[in-house]
Amino acid sequence: MPFIGCPNAVLLSRDCSNCPKRRCSENLAYCTGSPDAYNRGMYIRPITVNKNGKRHGYWALVESYRTPRGPRQRVVSYLGQAEASVRCGMRQQASGQPYQRMLFEDTEPSWVEVDTQGIRVERCLEFGGPWLGLALLKRLGLTDLFERLIPLGREAVPWPLMAMVLVIARLCDASSELHIAEHFYKDSALCDLLGIGQARINDDRLYRALDRLLPHKEALECHLKGRLGELFDLNYDLLLYDVTSTYFEGQALGNSLARRGYSRDHRPDCKQVCIGLVVSKCGMPLGYELFAGNRHDSTTVEEIVERMERRYGKADRIWVMDRGMISQDNIELLKQDGRRYIIGTPKSMLKRFEAQLLSEDWDTVHEGLEVKCCPSPDGRETFILCRSEDRRKKEQAMHDRFEKRIEEGLRKIEASCDYRKQDPVAVAKRVGRLLGQNSRAAGLFRTDVVKDAGGAARLVWHKVAAWRNWATLSEGCYMLRTNITDWSGQELWQAYIQLTEAEAAFRIHKSDLKIRPVWHHKTERVQAHILVCFLAYVLWKTLAQMCKAAGLGDEPRRVFGDLAKIRVVDVVLPTRSGRSIRRRCVTAPNDHQAILLQRLGLNLPKNLPLTKPS
Repeated sequence: MPFIGCPNAVLLSRDCSNCPKRRCSENLAYCTGSPDAYNRGMYIRPITVNKNGKRHGYWALVESYRTPRGPRQRVVSYLGQAEASVRCGMRQQASGQPYQRMLFEDTEPSWVEVDTQGIRVERCLEFGGPWLGLALLKRLGLTDLFERLIPLGREAVPWPLMAMVLVIARLCDASSELHIAEHFYKDSALCDLLGIGQARINDDRLYRALDRLLPHKEALECHLKGRLGELFDLNYDLLLYDVTSTYFEGQALGNSLARRGYSRDHRPDCKQVCIGLVVSKCGMPLGYELFAGNRHDSTTVEEIVERMERRYGKADRIWVMDRGMISQDNIELLKQDGRRYIIGTPKSMLKRFEAQLLSEDWDTVHEGLEVKCCPSPDGRETFILCRSEDRRKKEQAMHDRFEKRIEEGLRKIEASCDYRKQDPVAVAKRVGRLLGQNSRAAGLFRTDVVKDAGGAARLVWHKVAAWRNWATLSEGCYMLRTNITDWSGQELWQAYIQLTEAEAAFRIHKSDLKIRPVWHHKTERVQAHILVCFLAYVLWKTLAQMCKAAGLGDEPRRVFGDLAKIRVVDVVLPTRSGRSIRRRCVTAPNDHQAILLQRLGLNLPKNLPLTKPS
């Protein structure tokens, strides 16, 4: 009988579940060698078993059969150990089937004469980044989850594979869908890793893949929360919540979320959308929600708290938020049902604790930082005063800079009034504009515009000593409030300072993953675009945790950049017989890359099968 079978079953795994062709009904001959044998192909497969510390090789006759979820395999007969003569006979029998010859890589080598002058390298593609991204997707179980969540239809390319393309492209070379189709996919080895031909990737198919992925946002978030907890032993007891914004290019007239509001990107000329992100204390994302661009941060708290608790439960949760989230309604919400919180407070509340700021009984957290706990009158809350030397120097420099600007400006206005007659209203506007542009030190000055006997404006101003005294006392100070009464001031401060993880997440989204600007205008496409960025950020943080566990520090950007330099090339060897031998080889890692791979527990393949993607 002819030896027919799926080469990827041997080269990629020991069954067809990882075969990139398993969903493609248009390539029957590819997996079986014959369309008629597709539903019941048989082939010889080597099996390796370790017994008593020794490695033994066996052979088995394996049948490939088709199921609704793709090709599967079962052993028809175990052939045992084959002697050299038997292996030679099987090899000769399989010589007519090119894919079966791949089964005999461990047999004696065949030597041919090669024309060294004609050796050439072709098809050099980026391999390290896409390969690492695919490995991270598999580690998180997202490849299988995509297949379970996104239903299969009559599409030429399965939507789960297209979702992988979107996420990996966002991680490796964040850009538009058009750039992915025209440049990134053609220059990377994703076509070999996923088995999708370059001609099948276009921007229209990528857009439709966004639409297929979006409905499963909540299921993806729930899966990732559990999977990340298992992989890295995460405890989601401390939830950090912060809000940022990203802006649109264009009017986005059909998008209800596109509104003008406070822009963190300093683009008030553009419409924007707000993103509320919840992360763990180590920065692992738990979930996110989108809000209209004109929503104030404090109005999003109730919605995000209720959604997270409905999805993951409310037991043993401590919410950490900055002062932009505080309002009396939010305080009452967080006090309900035993919720615990640590939140920042407005600077103005420090005035109530002037006496405590003047006292000397501070606890040192580390050099340059002191804290002091002040229970509320009813004993239900604790206010934590914090004093930072670095922050004091920064605020003092800011006050000095703005004070100098205001003083110079007032002297110029005063001199202009002496030089010529001016309208008092116009002078008052100039003064108001000057103070508004330098509001940090505006309270230090008292100004008055008066008329002289001739009706000309005169500017009178002086500095307020009380304001300067309070500024000197409060520089570098800020305050937190919490209903946790059994923690020390140092523990409360350390929990609050973890909010920098949420801020770091936003920086990665905006710099490395290029979540801004948003070029999509439809509401659903915008939501799907941000979902892909969120999934790419999960891969980023997964690599960061792997680096941390491997003792490689906290620089996933550098590790990813080093491994992304690995390439895959086709080596062509012309022989004396006139035929050319082609091998698709992965470039050997240098010493530094080899150490990274070994520390991360990743096995880089030496070559890839010479198969033509569908």
